[in-house]
Amino acid sequence: QSKLDKQQADLSKLQAEREAELQRISQLTIEEARAEVLALAEQEARNEVTRIIRQVEAEAREEADNRAREIISMAVQRLASEHVNEIAVSVVQLPSDEMKGRIIGRNGRNIRAFELAAGVDVVVDDTPETITVSSFDPIRREVARRAMERLVGDGRIHPARIEKLLEDARAEIEAIIRQEGERAAYETGIPGLHPEILKLVGRLKFRTSYGQNQHAHAIETAHIAGMIAMELGGDVLIAKMGGLLHDLGKAIDHEVEGTHALIGAEFAKRYGVGAKVVNCIASHHHEVEQECVEAYIVEAADAISGARPGARRESMDMYIRRVKNLEEIANSFDGVEQCY
Repeated sequence: QSKLDKQQADLSKLQAEREAELQRISQLTIEEARAEVLALAEQEARNEVTRIIRQVEAEAREEADNRAREIISMAVQRLASEHVNEIAVSVVQLPSDEMKGRIIGRNGRNIRAFELAAGVDVVVDDTPETITVSSFDPIRREVARRAMERLVGDGRIHPARIEKLLEDARAEIEAIIRQEGERAAYETGIPGLHPEILKLVGRLKFRTSYGQNQHAHAIETAHIAGMIAMELGGDVLIAKMGGLLHDLGKAIDHEVEGTHALIGAEFAKRYGVGAKVVNCIASHHHEVEQECVEAYIVEAADAISGARPGARRESMDMYIRRVKNLEEIANSFDGVEQCY
């Protein structure tokens, strides 16, 4: 036992001598050396953590990009829709060229009465058995086309008859507007919308933007928004409703001052639409802050619908703007009662 104690004492003495020698060589105490080692280890650990974080962030970004592409691709592929680019004229077929003279009337009386009452241009040229109804306003043009076809079919063409058939055509278009609003809500599965809102949705049937029919665009945006919301865990109904109503203001932006997003949001709010849907409408062009995930979804769905190949044609919208500007210039002169 004494021998073991002596060996233990010698070992302790040797260890103490080595520690003293190390301190002498390094000029550091044990505490100082420990602190330096820990500081070095901490720095190495921080560097490693930073590297790992950057790697994880890069992988997350790549995964997010891939997932976003998958969701968008899925939404576009699942949606089967067609768009027909709008034109600014409607052609009316005639039974014979003799009808052109009756449409014009004595000293142009009939054609002037029609153009004034309908707010359109009627072009009678050398094209066989055809006349053209022209207007940048699709509702006016459709009303005029229907009335003209009935005048031609009826054969009784005079100012009083023109007024009557135009009124009948306007009533028909109003009925179509209501039906199209209800159809849009049914197709997208959105119940409980106020009749006034449905009416504006229906009016989008006769509005275009860059040649894209806004009624079809609204329905398409609603479907895309709903699909994206389903994939991301958002509220599908809010996203679909925001998509359907996001361009609601375009149906009345020529009647009310302001941007179509804010006009539409105010109109929707007035008729009982929820706050999140109102935010989707108001914020889809970043005029107000987006307050819910569905607002971001609606913005993305709107962009996807508009960016599809062939969905829009910029020249048509530019043409309409030019015509509107010309109409405003003409109406600014004293004595001008109506311009079209």
